[in-house]
Amino acid sequence: MSQYENLGLPLIHAGKVRELYALDDPGKLLMVATDNISAYDFVLEPAVPGKGIVLTQLSLWWFGQLADLIDNHLISTDVPAAVAGRAMITERLDMVPIEAVARGYLTGSGWIEYQDSGTVCGVQLPAGLHDGSRLAEPIFTPARKAELGEHDENISFEQMCAEIGDDLGAKLRDATLSIYRRAEQITRERGIILADTKLEFGLRADGTLVLADEVLTPDSSRFWDAREWEHGRLASFDKQYLRDWLAHDSDWDRSGSVPPPPLPPHIVEKTRERYLLAFQRLTGDELVLN
Repeated sequence: MSQYENLGLPLIHAGKVRELYALDDPGKLLMVATDNISAYDFVLEPAVPGKGIVLTQLSLWWFGQLADLIDNHLISTDVPAAVAGRAMITERLDMVPIEAVARGYLTGSGWIEYQDSGTVCGVQLPAGLHDGSRLAEPIFTPARKAELGEHDENISFEQMCAEIGDDLGAKLRDATLSIYRRAEQITRERGIILADTKLEFGLRADGTLVLADEVLTPDSSRFWDAREWEHGRLASFDKQYLRDWLAHDSDWDRSGSVPPPPLPPHIVEKTRERYLLAFQRLTGDELVLN
């Protein structure tokens, strides 16, 4: 069900956060970022007001920072007034069915796997690391995209190549690590640590690899305050605050079949504040939402 039926455009796909609409030109799409927020494979209620605008505007800023590294799918921001600020017109691509993840720090699902096996997606790591450890070199840890409501599955580089081919697999890895290294340098200059990020890519008809979807936002990345990290604390500018509430303070049983409870107003507001602060710290501009 579309949140923007008044656009009068055919809805192609409605994901957890984004909606894709067909345009008269078959080579173009309208991509709209809603205010939905997801965690643990659930879309949560209520939405976070203005979140879709933050994601879109930050993605546009990052596309500019990365333009010399890789092509991206952006064509125009001349979109219908009903979705102004939260939408872009993009190329229609053949999307690669892989979440391309770069990790420069050990945390999240990587930390969980490391504690069990000393590896992350088949990459052997040194002993003695802790949650939040900086890795000697960033690593590429792909995941197989799942259907809506299912878990993405972490896989090894070899498994990925078996599915999409060695040549495309190598291009995906190299592009992901190149983007991460550039972005990590930019965020560090602004007092933010980019712990990890997930990227999506598509292919043009001529085989060109293109950066697509959102990029380096609080939805797709872990951002930490650099000064806090130096003191051993992981203070986030992303939706980890919301995840922590669900996991520790909401009395929700993640192992059960009952959906998460509604988000309290203060959790929604604090999450919104963190997204806006991430935008301001990264871009140097203040994003004013109505």
